[in-house]
Amino acid sequence: MKFIDEAKIEVIGGDGGNGCASFCREKFRPFGGPDGGDGGKGGSIWAVADRNINTLVDFRFSKVHRGKDGESGRGADCYGKGADDIHLRMPVGTLIIDDLSGEILADLTEHGQMELLAKGGEGGWGNIHFKTSTNRAPRQKTEGKEGERRDIRLELKVLADVGLLGMPNAGKSTFISAVSNARPKIADYPFTTLHPNLGVVRVSHEKSFVIADIPGLIEGASEGAGLGHQFLRHLQRTGLLLHIVDLAPFETDVDPVKEAKALVNELKKYDEALVDKPRWLVLNKLDMVPEAERVKRVKDFIKKFGFKGPVFEISALSHDGTQELVNAIQKHLEEKRHTEQRSEETQMTEEARGISSIDPDDPRFKILD
Repeated sequence: MKFIDEAKIEVIGGDGGNGCASFCREKFRPFGGPDGGDGGKGGSIWAVADRNINTLVDFRFSKVHRGKDGESGRGADCYGKGADDIHLRMPVGTLIIDDLSGEILADLTEHGQMELLAKGGEGGWGNIHFKTSTNRAPRQKTEGKEGERRDIRLELKVLADVGLLGMPNAGKSTFISAVSNARPKIADYPFTTLHPNLGVVRVSHEKSFVIADIPGLIEGASEGAGLGHQFLRHLQRTGLLLHIVDLAPFETDVDPVKEAKALVNELKKYDEALVDKPRWLVLNKLDMVPEAERVKRVKDFIKKFGFKGPVFEISALSHDGTQELVNAIQKHLEEKRHTEQRSEETQMTEEARGISSIDPDDPRFKILD
């Protein structure tokens, strides 16, 4: 199934049913009075986050989603039936944006989360509501209101623990296929990866994490060059970035240090928050470097690049060093979750202390007789 991460749709809420102007005409009730019922409400359009869906392909060809209209009211106090709501199931991580104003309407980050996209119109009032002591035979009624109408843009940002970052042919697809169950296309030409690939890395029976392979970036990606600019937003959801560098480029005139710096510069242009994310340097294709030159080439690269974070030396093709990297990632993610859990517990404790510190003798909390 093709990975679709963008779509534009139109959502239209159903119109409310009209109210009814009717009078009772039953035997032995000569002055039965007004008995016109209200119209039913129109169907609303809801977005529902579903973790079992991982693409927006359902909305690529289904462009218009319209709610049904509510039924009109009838006589004998019969109210019109309201229309059923429509629930559009979307992947977790979908960003819902108003296409006209650019306003972010919702961000689906949790399974089962529901957000209203277009509200159905309210039903009109029947003449039963207009009966008064001075107006015993009202003929007034109201029409049902129109449903909301919106043009919406859907953008999917994949939810992954780790994101792979690198130039084309850096070995990202080979790495994700070596450590996870993902099977992306691998070839010896640039831009082999045309869409993000997700893989689950199984560290043990109970421990695993999700890794995302993003199409390769080139200089000018933030302005639209290459393919990477279309998928840079997927890196915003990841908790850890792995900057994979090819230490043995096929072309001799390619400078790995220059390419690595250009890639970091593109991240800054696109989103400063991406540069602030935890980022590890992964030096790949060491099996292509003679053993006598490996140590010197690694030291020279780190010195010229000026990187101060964790550095890992691997060969994705021969799996050398990949298991050590996977174990380090799992440890980092566990420590991060533990830190977040402790901060939440600390916040809850402080809130509880704030409640318990209320002085019952404070006159502001006295109950007036």
